[in-house]
Amino acid sequence: MANIVSQIADKVRPVGVSTNYGEPVEVGDQTLIPVSIAWFGFGGGGDDENGGGGGGGGTSIPVGAYVRRPGKDLEFEPNLVSLLAVSIPVIWVTGTVLRKLVRVLKK
Repeated sequence: MANIVSQIADKVRPVGVSTNYGEPVEVGDQTLIPVSIAWFGFGGGGDDENGGGGGGGGTSIPVGAYVRRPGKDLEFEPNLVSLLAVSIPVIWVTGTVLRKLVRVLKK
């Protein structure tokens, strides 16, 4: 089993930077470098009697792009849709915690 894990790790290790930063794309006079947050995981298990199994998965969320315009420095422009999608659960959890904290402090 340890041999399989090391083989998977060797194949996945070089993927990191190319997964999070895409290839530069020329659009008119601008250069765009897409940026994402990505993660993945693998698991497996089993025993001698029933065999074993495993699986893996991953996800990638686009967070924005670095943009280079003529005569300007490189700037990061966020993907507002992803920012909104990530911030909604954060705002909900924060509101829930604050509501419960206020109830506890009132007592």
